[in-house]
Amino acid sequence: MKNFEKKETDLNQLIDKLAKLNTSYSQYSFDNKSIEKQRDSFKSERDELEKKNQEILREHKYLKERIKKLEHELKSKKELEKKFNQDINDLNQETQSLVDEIEKWQM
Repeated sequence: MKNFEKKETDLNQLIDKLAKLNTSYSQYSFDNKSIEKQRDSFKSERDELEKKNQEILREHKYLKERIKKLEHELKSKKELEKKFNQDINDLNQETQSLVDEIEKWQM
């Protein structure tokens, strides 16, 4: 972006210098118009790039928020999975205890 701004500044300075020159060349107006067209072209290109940059920044922000949300969901699911596994282990131990008690009574 700074490159375009520098080019724009340089072109504006050149146009001002050309406007101050009082020459009798017939090519003067052609050069001046050519430079103005180039300047306008740079301005439109810069505007387009700024617009694309804003779109990319918005998309980046959205994706960043989406990643945070997904990370939070993943963390919650991992906690649920951990609790579920702990409950299964508890039930397994309880079942084993019951099986042991049943075996005691059968003897």
